[in-house]
Amino acid sequence: MHFNRRRFFELTAGTGALSILSGCRSTPSGSRASSHHRRVAVEELDKAAEKPVVQLDGLNSPLIIQSIELLQKGRDCFVHVRTKDGAEGLAVTNGREQVLHPILNRLVIPYFIGKDARDLETHLFEVYRYRSNYKLQGLALWCPVAWVEFALLDMMGRITGKSLGQLLGGVVRREVPFYIASGRRDSTPEEEVEYLLSLVEETKAKAVKFRVGGRMSKNADAMPGRTEKLIPLARKTLGDGIDIHADSNSSYDPLKAIEVGRILEDIGAVYFEEPCPFDHLEDTKKVTDVLTIPVAGGEQEYSERRFRWMIHNRGVDIVQPDLHYYGGLIRSTRVARMAALAGMPTTVHISGGFGFIYMLHFASCTPDIGRYQEYKRNIERYSGWFSRPLEIRNGALIVPEGPGVGIVDIAEVLKGAKPFA
Repeated sequence: MHFNRRRFFELTAGTGALSILSGCRSTPSGSRASSHHRRVAVEELDKAAEKPVVQLDGLNSPLIIQSIELLQKGRDCFVHVRTKDGAEGLAVTNGREQVLHPILNRLVIPYFIGKDARDLETHLFEVYRYRSNYKLQGLALWCPVAWVEFALLDMMGRITGKSLGQLLGGVVRREVPFYIASGRRDSTPEEEVEYLLSLVEETKAKAVKFRVGGRMSKNADAMPGRTEKLIPLARKTLGDGIDIHADSNSSYDPLKAIEVGRILEDIGAVYFEEPCPFDHLEDTKKVTDVLTIPVAGGEQEYSERRFRWMIHNRGVDIVQPDLHYYGGLIRSTRVARMAALAGMPTTVHISGGFGFIYMLHFASCTPDIGRYQEYKRNIERYSGWFSRPLEIRNGALIVPEGPGVGIVDIAEVLKGAKPFA
């Protein structure tokens, strides 16, 4: 499909092209993406985000944090917390500890030592202020905070006998439909669809995601013509029974993103992820305003106020905080509560091999998670840590059972682990 500037104005003439170019909302009538969005006052969004998240029933005595350690065992790294009374919890990191461990050890852990874990929601703001940590605002700060949060929530779940989903408001589902993602750009369209077919065969997924564009490439494709050929070929090869997602990883300006989005609309794709540079909210909104396919974004976001802007202004149709990058389950739940007021799903982004487990717990307690969540093919690697083997059933992942994150024996998992160095 050739999509030039003149065609752009023809397509948007009936929806206020000048408003679109200036970043104002103007949505095509009948748009599937916008049909459920509600304009909500900023004050109402703030109220939703400020409500307590963690259910503290059963936590009647102080939980004074005595130690927090970063440990390593094989490919996995852990944050292990212990209170003065001997309660403990465990988190699995997402690989970023290789460069972020100094921030964790020097600027995050020292804040939490001696604090009462029951005040975790307050601590998330105070650690942001501690030693001017706000100057590190972004993935570098919030990943270490998330690891500590995961471990503390795991500990509180173990004490109360509640799963993470129960701690965060109550479980609403036990099965989570998933898509399987390719993650490749070095493949020809023919090679990519064959690979997607193999992933579907292996996992029995009912949806897939592939990458388009060149990744933050200023409209350049990974190889000439790859995207325009891949999208229709994927539909033809996979058939109508498989739902399709596409992720550009910030590849396009609005004009090119709309061109690619139209091709995705033609094949009935489920959503278009991060069409424009992730920090250019206005450009992403221009694409959201024009396309009928839902636009998703938020993987790299770290600011609650910027998520609030996306939700209030419908900068995207689906918000996607990463549970590690954004600072944990509590902060992501706050985003989901704001999004719910506006009729928008929260489909979290996943990082880290164990990240899909945190996703499952988040999905278990979040009413609107969208149609599918990502699965990274790690069931066999972690299944033995749980009381029941992790399971896929009819294209859905089953949420782990048990208190906290569901790991049965912390000592066994950490057997042979050593301090991270």
